[in-house]
Amino acid sequence: MKARLVLIVKFVLLGSFFSVIVQAQTKKRNKQTIKITFNNKVNQQHVILDSAQYINYLNETFTINKLKYYISNIGLQKPGTRNFIEKNSSHLINEEDSASKTFSFLISSDNYESISFLIGVDSIKNVSGAQADALDPLNGMFWTWNTGYIMFKMEGNSEQSSLVNKKIEYHIGGFAGTNNVLRSVKLNFKEDPIILKKHRSAEIIIEFDLNKIWNVNNKLSIKQTPVCTTPGVMAANIANNYAAAFQIINVINH
Repeated sequence: MKARLVLIVKFVLLGSFFSVIVQAQTKKRNKQTIKITFNNKVNQQHVILDSAQYINYLNETFTINKLKYYISNIGLQKPGTRNFIEKNSSHLINEEDSASKTFSFLISSDNYESISFLIGVDSIKNVSGAQADALDPLNGMFWTWNTGYIMFKMEGNSEQSSLVNKKIEYHIGGFAGTNNVLRSVKLNFKEDPIILKKHRSAEIIIEFDLNKIWNVNNKLSIKQTPVCTTPGVMAANIANNYAAAFQIINVINH
């Protein structure tokens, strides 16, 4: 009797084990690939580091030799209240590294009507100590434990700059208090919703227009503000501007 009971228990446990495997495989099959690409431009011109010259709304000329910013907490919204949030969602967009501007992850099969993300690194990760990958301090995007990550970095040159060597330098950071520069962005897919089905994938192409950092919500000029490298009112104003500089260019359902 005891041996039979042991055998029954083994069969039950074995059945449960296989059931878990089947459920995991089914769940994985119900997830499809979504690809997100960020294109950095200035007035419809692709950003070309070190050489191309651009003009802002005040006819101030500038070049760009460094451009980096964080995109994190990516979510996709379904009709109603159901949402998908990418796990461990931290991406460093680096114009110098073309591979960093495109990334993919798995998402449940469904219809999606919008995408949301945070420009920067959320407050919890700012105080979580040494981290790896996109959040590694070796990426040159971290100040100190009390000021945290640089959310957006642009460096270059401009004839209108009063700095040595005509430099312009914008290191935008600060994750707490009145001048917190973290900004949430939500973009609707409009007439091109994402429809993910079995064995299908999708791509979202998002454009970031740097020219808007000067003149969306706050009017700025290179002549008056060639540098901003500390948290404060000016950093918050610049963050308000670039938060409005993202738009969806295309949604491709494969």
